[in-house]
Amino acid sequence: MKITIHSAIKKLSTYLIVFLIFHLDYKYKYTSYYIFGGISLKDLKLVFQAATVFVGTIVGAGLASGQEITQFFSTYGFASFYGLLVCAVFYIIISSIIVSVSLKYNLNSYTDLITLVSPGLFGKITDFFTTFFLISGAAIILAGSGALLYQHFGIPKFIGVIIMAIVALLTLLKDTKGLLAINSIIVPSLITIIVTVFVLSLLFSKNTMSIEFMKNAPINKNLIIKNQWIISSLVYAGFNMLSCSGVLVPISKEIKKKRILICGLIIGSLILTLIAFLINSMLISNTPEIFKYEIPLLFVASKFTPLIQVLLLCIIWCEMFSTEVSDIYSVGKTLENKYNIPYKRGVILILIIALPISQIGFKQLITLLYPGFGIISLVFIIKCVIFFCKTNKSRN
Repeated sequence: MKITIHSAIKKLSTYLIVFLIFHLDYKYKYTSYYIFGGISLKDLKLVFQAATVFVGTIVGAGLASGQEITQFFSTYGFASFYGLLVCAVFYIIISSIIVSVSLKYNLNSYTDLITLVSPGLFGKITDFFTTFFLISGAAIILAGSGALLYQHFGIPKFIGVIIMAIVALLTLLKDTKGLLAINSIIVPSLITIIVTVFVLSLLFSKNTMSIEFMKNAPINKNLIIKNQWIISSLVYAGFNMLSCSGVLVPISKEIKKKRILICGLIIGSLILTLIAFLINSMLISNTPEIFKYEIPLLFVASKFTPLIQVLLLCIIWCEMFSTEVSDIYSVGKTLENKYNIPYKRGVILILIIALPISQIGFKQLITLLYPGFGIISLVFIIKCVIFFCKTNKSRN
């Protein structure tokens, strides 16, 4: 039986809608209803915010542009879809563990989590590299903003950097509320644009968007390890989860309700996987051409109207902005809790440090930082799982 991507998504959407309907319980008239085992309407806003913060933190410009999906998934051909499913399960399990540990031990920042889970030398190394990576990540986004606006609109790079820095600062000064607010806007916009480009691809590229074409799509010929997509998926997921812990820990302290947080993270993981599936489908259907471009998804969008390209560029910039805010927020909270540096002062300090680093360049920074941090992240995540299992076992 032939199953198209369109019909699979349609069936998945139907199942989700039915699931939601059968869990509705209008217990409090006009004020709340119960969903997912007892979360009121009042708390659904927090579920939505937790989900969008999770998605917004992980997506970033790399995923929104298609570059991360190309490097970590599409290069392995059809097997990449299995890799995305591995990531989805990984996200749900690890994010739930991080939230559970954060709430149980009343943690304030990713530094507290690292010290608790890995108090030895490796923990100190992980803490240092995480802080270094997040600050450098902020610099990468500043550099990327300048490069994006210069490449497509002719705006001088330093102006693009300054614009990003000012907008990020104004948002960050609002603390957690600012982080929640911007992701609540950006993530739905991202989903809308990605789905639009995907639908257009289905309509105008039916042959290449078929399962048969994707199964025969060319893969990276330089692969030296069989089933390397598994390793790539785990490294990518581990990298994202350690980066995301900088937001998950303080958000857990802010919201404090485990059920709400985990529901939000499950929804966020499913949304993230759906976005990645759509992007990966479009990229594989355009192989091998996509391997030539720094922004592969823009190449896909170039087949349609200029308006779609402009909207996609805007979304990529917004995702850069979202990641910038998340990275600086994470380090700002750590400086506040570990070194008693006021949050707002810490945010300004981080931006002052990131600005000169951004001059190294977008591509060079990514090449230098990502591989090593990915391996360290995966090792730490394994230690995190072991810690969680041991503490739960000893409690029982």
